[in-house]
Amino acid sequence: MPVFFTRNIDTAAGRAAIEGEDARHLSLSLRVRPGEALTVSDGEGTAYDGVIAAVGRERVEVSIREGYPSLGEPSVRLTLFQALCKGEKFETIVQKAVELGVSEIVPVLTERCVSRPDEKSFARKRERYERIALAAAGQCGRGRIPSVGPLRRLEEVGGTLDGALFFYERAVRPLHSVPVDGRKELSLIVGAEGGFSPEEAAFIEAAGALPVSLGGRILRCETAPIAALAALLYAVGDF
Repeated sequence: MPVFFTRNIDTAAGRAAIEGEDARHLSLSLRVRPGEALTVSDGEGTAYDGVIAAVGRERVEVSIREGYPSLGEPSVRLTLFQALCKGEKFETIVQKAVELGVSEIVPVLTERCVSRPDEKSFARKRERYERIALAAAGQCGRGRIPSVGPLRRLEEVGGTLDGALFFYERAVRPLHSVPVDGRKELSLIVGAEGGFSPEEAAFIEAAGALPVSLGGRILRCETAPIAALAALLYAVGDF
């Protein structure tokens, strides 16, 4: 059973309530019954084991025990600056990055991005990305709901890249040579289908990011961030 997120938690009364779409999913699709175990989370890192007390189409009530830090959260806060990819590729990145433990995804518009939506169009896409993030967080037992930010141009995020790991196909420094053990926060920036232009690479390096390589193979844009996140989590001891 996945974790269900809700703000409707009364710790003093030992009760929680799940409403709306999640309640309909529990009652109509999963067909839960009173007495079944269910874990809920406040979305801020605290989980509660509970027992279903009442089931309705629009509201499921849960008797909860004392909360505890969610076991689904990694020990390091991960921020992914991801150049926007076309089609379903970005959706795949959002889903898998959340499953792995990313805290924040910042979509970035770069020179070689094939997908170039206007502000209104991306706002609609962002709503879908946030729904994907929420579903992935619940499915894999996260304690927090990762955020998917608004689309930003590369020059707008330059001030936040100091110390970030810059995954670049022309980099020569292997990831395993970068000491990350003990870090509490890590940022990484990954390109879209065409990677980064030489001018963009120079800008990212000048902003303080460290160019690193994932090996001699050039990975697809939807593969690279997942491989990078998995490697980083292993390096900090979360795998």
